[in-house]
Amino acid sequence: MASLLAKAKRTLIGDRAFYRAVLAIIIPVIIQSSISNFVNFLDNLMVGALGDAQMSGVSIANQLNFVFSLAIFGGLAGPGIFGAQFYGAGDIEGVRNTFRIKLLESLVLLAIAFVAFIGFNRPLISLFLQGDGDPALAEAMLKNGQDYLMVMLFGLPAFALSQCYAGTLREMGETRLPMIASVAAVVTNAVFNYLLIFGHLGLPRLEVVGAAVATVISRYVELGIVMGFTHKNHRTFPFIEGAYRTLRVPAALFKKVLRMGAPLLLNEVLWSIGMSALTAVYSLCGLVVVSALSITFTISNLFNSVYMSMGTAVAVMVGQALGAGNFEKAKGDVWRLMAFGVAGAVSMGILLALFAPLIPNAYSGVTQDVRSMATRLLIVTACAMPLYAFSHCAYFTLRSGGKTIITFLFDSGYTWAISVPLALLMVNVLHADIVVTFAVVEAANLIKCIIGYFFVKSGRWIQNLTRVI
Repeated sequence: MASLLAKAKRTLIGDRAFYRAVLAIIIPVIIQSSISNFVNFLDNLMVGALGDAQMSGVSIANQLNFVFSLAIFGGLAGPGIFGAQFYGAGDIEGVRNTFRIKLLESLVLLAIAFVAFIGFNRPLISLFLQGDGDPALAEAMLKNGQDYLMVMLFGLPAFALSQCYAGTLREMGETRLPMIASVAAVVTNAVFNYLLIFGHLGLPRLEVVGAAVATVISRYVELGIVMGFTHKNHRTFPFIEGAYRTLRVPAALFKKVLRMGAPLLLNEVLWSIGMSALTAVYSLCGLVVVSALSITFTISNLFNSVYMSMGTAVAVMVGQALGAGNFEKAKGDVWRLMAFGVAGAVSMGILLALFAPLIPNAYSGVTQDVRSMATRLLIVTACAMPLYAFSHCAYFTLRSGGKTIITFLFDSGYTWAISVPLALLMVNVLHADIVVTFAVVEAANLIKCIIGYFFVKSGRWIQNLTRVI
């Protein structure tokens, strides 16, 4: 027994240098995420004060924005894998070329998003309004969602470009600058939300449109900061020197990135659509569920920044170790990062469970039924948080080694093969209520954790991509 404990300690617990390296990466990410999620919470409160129709309409529109955001993250993930390994190998030209590929992919995704959101906004939003409830309320939700989405379109280019910069900086281990830009953006968003939603300081009362305008302004603030500092400090970030002289990249690298990155892009798109599909299935339990889920997701995001930041730590530390050819370090760091992420998730899950009965009461503009339902959903989320943490770290481990087909099956494959059918079974066949359905679907993440454990343990993800181009 003593030998097993000693082995577990060596495998799961790192030394001081390891935790210093981890904290240097995740603290800026946690600060950025925490401030962003807190401001999103305040925004949700302000929109919620307008009523159920306004909050639900904005929530549905943000489900569609969520799909676009994850499409951008997925599109940039393929070049990002190579970028981290190129930087670990000291190849700045390689980093520069991956940045150019990100720009090209972002342009394509922006074009697709504008066509989809402008041409099909009404049927897309209506997918979330199929449950029982007042038809007038459903129509009001639809109108608010459309108004919000049409304004948000103006912020999509700024978001995409800022992610190209921020992602490359993180791959180089620079997480402070993206944090500063994000913090400035969320503060800007909060201030203009207050001014434009309610019409303070002589500005017009725009309600949900004001919330969208505030977000668009914040996107350009974030872009201005991250671009400005990167170009001003071009010696610190040499990849940006000459990055725009041409968008040409070596054909062999471009093909390799696309071949490896396509499953990641497809994964993020299908996973985000799967999450939206889950919300649509949950909404079949009644229109009130849409508001309760909006509150649940917003509040739970306040508590998940610790384990979510571990994805960045895995991508940076493991990716750079693989690029440097230090496979033993990469293998050892993975298990320690997983253990650290799960421990953080347990701690935050306990806090979320304690505060779950209290925080929804801040939503004065919604009914007591909505607040009560949100409390129960939050407790379920708190219990499932360690499962989220483990599968999150497993996903980024597989991705760091370029095993994109496996990550596709592990992430979106699981969502569509298990989560969505299970939710449909619970709602349409067993006629379970929303809390039971939500609990069963979230508990099923244990299956994903078991699969992830065996994938990571196999070591097949260990690969130096800079040597195979």
